[in-house]
Amino acid sequence: MSANGSTMRQLLWQDPVCSGWKQDLEGAVYHLANCFLLLGFMGGSGVYGCFYLFGFLGTGYVCCVMWGWFDACGLDIILWSFLLATACLFQLAHLVYRLRKNTLPEEFDLLYKTLCLPLQVPLQVYKEIVHCCEEQVFTLATEQTYAVEGETPINRLSLLLSGRVRVSQDGQFLHYIFPYQFMDSPEWESLQPSEEGVFQVTLTAETACSYISWPRKSLHLLLTKERYISRLFSALLGYDISEKLYALNDKLFAKFGLRFDIRLPSLYHVLGPAAPDTGPESEKDDEEVRESAMPTSAQQTPPRSPLPAASGPPAPPSRARMSRPDSGVLEVHDFTSYFPQSGFPGKVATGRGP
Repeated sequence: MSANGSTMRQLLWQDPVCSGWKQDLEGAVYHLANCFLLLGFMGGSGVYGCFYLFGFLGTGYVCCVMWGWFDACGLDIILWSFLLATACLFQLAHLVYRLRKNTLPEEFDLLYKTLCLPLQVPLQVYKEIVHCCEEQVFTLATEQTYAVEGETPINRLSLLLSGRVRVSQDGQFLHYIFPYQFMDSPEWESLQPSEEGVFQVTLTAETACSYISWPRKSLHLLLTKERYISRLFSALLGYDISEKLYALNDKLFAKFGLRFDIRLPSLYHVLGPAAPDTGPESEKDDEEVRESAMPTSAQQTPPRSPLPAASGPPAPPSRARMSRPDSGVLEVHDFTSYFPQSGFPGKVATGRGP
């Protein structure tokens, strides 16, 4: 400890070892190099902060090389400054390579910002999803069909990027598919991984469209391997299916001005095709089903107590039978076609109000 203390006292209180100080200052290149180094050490974090840091440090060390070559005339100054400048240049090249490697195509970058970034999906997870579809973007010309009812197999899951697709069944329009909506989410959910099936609707491009597709087997393998991605797709597909069902629900109006709720268990019987009357029994059953599907306000008030009987019992007033809603207005197969394996409405449960 005493030896170290004496050394410190010599450094602090004794005269410097230099025999003489230079009277003139260093050249402008030396001061410029130190200014660049000062700016470089003020850099921040992150990729762009590293660009700022190594960019200014590399420029400062290049100035040190020039100062050592022209003014200081010292080989060690030149060599050390050159090595440090080279290290900064290599670091900048590595950053550029990483940026180019992580850059996504324009369509996938916009898809990430629109669909996944609001859900705080990590970029690395999103890259795995994009890699599963091989970063391919497909196109559809106007009036070109994506799927034909009863013919096209369900072997992929597609997401619309641009344009508008019309969904129809038996030539009847059902609803539209807009950008950043799945094109075949009901078909995907209606089948198990080991099952096969065909489309029950026809999808036709109304405008020029672009979309991406995940092969069914590859996506199932990814969902089995990555639990986070599986839950993400489950949430996205559930929301997409509910939007399609409520778009169909907006079309369900009866002639007497009531809107049915697609979550009612008896909706199938109310909206189903009319069966031939077999007698008073079937007529009574139909009326009971219709009354159970109607809101409470629309049901008839309970009958009052009967009046005292007169001398001649009057004939009971004839009650007109309520007509069944026109099957052209209320099409139940619009819903059941989406879930050919399990049936509707028991397959899908949503939390949105009527």
